[in-house]
Amino acid sequence: MHSGAEQSRQREQIVSLGRSLFERGLTAGSSGNLSVRLDDGWLLTPTNACLGRLDPATLSHLDWDGKLLSGAPPSKEALLHLAMYQARPGAGAIVHLHATHSAAVSCMCGLNHNDCIPPLTPYFVMKIGRLPLAPYHRPGDPALAGVIGALAQRHSAVLLANHGPVVSGASLEAAVYAAEELEETAKLFLMLRDVPTRPLDAAQVDELKSAFGLDL
Repeated sequence: MHSGAEQSRQREQIVSLGRSLFERGLTAGSSGNLSVRLDDGWLLTPTNACLGRLDPATLSHLDWDGKLLSGAPPSKEALLHLAMYQARPGAGAIVHLHATHSAAVSCMCGLNHNDCIPPLTPYFVMKIGRLPLAPYHRPGDPALAGVIGALAQRHSAVLLANHGPVVSGASLEAAVYAAEELEETAKLFLMLRDVPTRPLDAAQVDELKSAFGLDL
């Protein structure tokens, strides 16, 4: 069970990591949202909230029907988070950012919709695996929840077309690290667009799966 002290720690961690993401330019203005699973529901950053200036006391506390239990009104992306939690029972937290390079990739033509970014580094494979592209939906569109739910059954991260990444992890720290690795790999992908590249081959990816027990 999450005790009051544990929930307080989770709230403080959302504030701390949100500020870190904002200060390092991984999200801007009031974009992006963070959530954490609790035993009695989940915490989500509020609507129109800047991740650099969150208040632990006003974080949205929702139940598993998406009903607000306490705190400020939740982000309009609440359905997106809820769909990923329902599809991934082991997910303890979710990070959704509009990080520059990841968002840039989400706007490109000709992407492999089942695997947007090639396995350029072992760290991308270890933290993200295969990254599918979800077709464009307006922010907050309820129809996106079904798309995310289907993709999240097989993938820990999804790239939203013309929008940005949604990344889950066992903990908020793990989800943030994975989102950061995705952003760095997106940066490499864009830097190497006109350069012959040598992604990891199937045997090298399989070796990583075996060595680190990856479920990709």
